[in-house]
Amino acid sequence: MKSTSSQRFIDKVKVRVQAGNGGNGCTSFHRARSLPKGGPDGGDGGRGGDVIFTATTAEQSLIALQYLNHYEADNGGNGMGKDRYGRNGEDVIVKIPIGSIIKDLNADGAVLCDLDHDGQQFVAATGGKGGRGNAHFSSSSNQAPRHCEEGLPGTEHYLELELKLIADVGLVGFPNAGKSTFLGAVSNATPEIAPYPFTTLSPHIGVVEIEEYSRFTIADIPGLIEGAHDNIGLGHEFLRHIERTKIILYVLDMAGTDGRAPWDDFAALQLELECYQRGMTNLPSLILANKMDGETSAENLEILQGLTQLEILPVCAVLGENCEAVTKRLWALRNEGRESR
Repeated sequence: MKSTSSQRFIDKVKVRVQAGNGGNGCTSFHRARSLPKGGPDGGDGGRGGDVIFTATTAEQSLIALQYLNHYEADNGGNGMGKDRYGRNGEDVIVKIPIGSIIKDLNADGAVLCDLDHDGQQFVAATGGKGGRGNAHFSSSSNQAPRHCEEGLPGTEHYLELELKLIADVGLVGFPNAGKSTFLGAVSNATPEIAPYPFTTLSPHIGVVEIEEYSRFTIADIPGLIEGAHDNIGLGHEFLRHIERTKIILYVLDMAGTDGRAPWDDFAALQLELECYQRGMTNLPSLILANKMDGETSAENLEILQGLTQLEILPVCAVLGENCEAVTKRLWALRNEGRESR
């Protein structure tokens, strides 16, 4: 799972799904040289194909659904004589990222499904049942029925898919705090990094490997601004990706590069999270005190330590200093959370 700055990140799309219609039943009568007037042998129609969404770790964005937003499954085949059934329509499987929420636009956006684990499936449109052939309608009073059933139509739905990233750790900070630099230093992600605000305009996911078979995920959420909880800027678009993270890592600029005190940034970030969703600040949290190579960073760190009970981890992400120790602490905190469940 590799995140790159060149890949567009799409986290909300609208699609139409149409299941296949059931095949028609068949009206037919058995014919043979020895039996010129045999009984009914019309077969049933096949079932229409379904449209199925499948959650997978192989997808990280809904971008494919933005360009292909109509999915239609095959119709079932018609029944045939000699009691032959029509073929079933082929299902359409649509692969989407884990964390995708599916809403019904025909029902005021009601949530139909939340695909939150790998391999989970949701049948978004159900294929129609095949019609019965005339062999089903033979009776003592009607031994040569000439009617059969038409197949039922497949269901059709207009849906909205919304992605809420699922990651072990969510990086939260103001623009230019160094979130992307830290993510690039500790994971396989390659987010764009530059010395100006709002470099990151979409979330990035990085995989951190602690040991050969031990890994966890970090989500770099685009920089927040004050008023994000009121949807100022792209507030809600960014904040919803924090909802499902298990650990919050506040990234603070200890050098005060943009003229703000790091403790003021921390208070503002907590306010934004709490106003967006009450209780979010109760998640397991740590503070990443970044840019510790600044002239005032050490002094600011001492002040910050006197203002919060949260554990503070000082680093210089651009130089890679102390980053490995941070990942080990995050790994331990992640495992503590699993054991407490």
